[in-house]
Amino acid sequence: MADRPKTPNAQLRAVREDELQRSRQEFAKLIVETGEEMGETVACTARLVAAWEDGDVQLPRAVYRRILTRLTGRTMQELGFRLSAPARPAVSAAATNRREEELNRRGFMADSAGAILSLIPLPSSRDGSPGRVGAVNVRTVHKAVAKIYAHDHDHGSAAMRRDASDALHTAYSWLQEGTYTEKTGKRLRSATGHLSIAAGWLSYDSGRPADARSLYNEALAAARIADDPGLEAHAFGCLSLLAKASGRPREAISAAQGAQSVARRYGSPRMLSLFAMREAGGWALLGDASATDRAIIHAHQLYAKGPREADPEWLEFYNPGELAGLEALARADLEQHERAAAGAEQAVLLHGDQFARNRALYTADVAIQHAIRERPEPEAAAEAAGRVLAYLPEVRSDRLLQQLHNVSSALQRHASVPAVADWLEEYRTIAGVS
Repeated sequence: MADRPKTPNAQLRAVREDELQRSRQEFAKLIVETGEEMGETVACTARLVAAWEDGDVQLPRAVYRRILTRLTGRTMQELGFRLSAPARPAVSAAATNRREEELNRRGFMADSAGAILSLIPLPSSRDGSPGRVGAVNVRTVHKAVAKIYAHDHDHGSAAMRRDASDALHTAYSWLQEGTYTEKTGKRLRSATGHLSIAAGWLSYDSGRPADARSLYNEALAAARIADDPGLEAHAFGCLSLLAKASGRPREAISAAQGAQSVARRYGSPRMLSLFAMREAGGWALLGDASATDRAIIHAHQLYAKGPREADPEWLEFYNPGELAGLEALARADLEQHERAAAGAEQAVLLHGDQFARNRALYTADVAIQHAIRERPEPEAAAEAAGRVLAYLPEVRSDRLLQQLHNVSSALQRHASVPAVADWLEEYRTIAGVS
């Protein structure tokens, strides 16, 4: 987000609370009613009033300026608004990114979520030769993977990418410099492969597909050396996801089919279901509706077989909400917008209060589908888009920020609708875009 001064608007709040004696919701309703009397149609909300009073919006849109003047009998200056914003020194994008990343990192470490990623030092003997690596080190790597996924599901990837990279570097140093038994070495390599996938996921979610691809390929190599079919299938599944996101549907289909081929000997129908849904995403991007439907039906049939002891911990995210969400994404790629919107809404509801980042992404997709369907519903799109903004700044994900940009682009064509205009104003304020 842009770094801009923020000064609460005490004058406007005083008028609302002391003179009009209205809550923010009541004040918003009064603004709407006054606008109707003036022949102006607006969709003011308590959230927009809060943005004015908290200083997030320095000056309302012209229509609100007219209504507020009529309602209060005061000018914008008398209501505490700033008619012009002070010039800000130019800041390079790189400097801004560094500052945000450092702030994210500090916040992440402060809540102790990153503590497990600071892996214990490489053990060494007194003469400086490589030390013994044992089961405790393998468990530490697995704990790091679990911590990454737990924090990522709720808060996104921005704060963890560098810490995960440091953890992976330590794990590789154990493999390359430590001494261990053949059994421990196999387990450590497998655990390091899972950590590589977790780090690759963070790179993908942070908008770094090339880094993600490299890390997924490292995991694939580790799986084959360690003879770990679960890890190999997981790596293929991630490569399928990455290929689809990069616009390579045939590669996505092949990788998903490869994942299914390996996973058949693992004993987890739900893992197979996930990879069938990955295949469906590839077929959808290719525009093959029949193949997409076959893969989706197969995925649902596999999921219905229920959980198994073989289900890996990382598969926890693949719940009924995610199943519905992935189908919705495939429907969207097939331009089946009504089914896509309904499926994405179902995904949000089924996720409950878990997996905040995924809920935010699917809510954004609801907004987009309502905006671009054959018979658009801009008010419904704006309502869903408003729910997406509520996830910020708790969820920090480049994919979510990109989705918000996509929502903004989809809503531009409906900017004349009051609810949409209000959302666009709020989005520009929060995102610091013009």
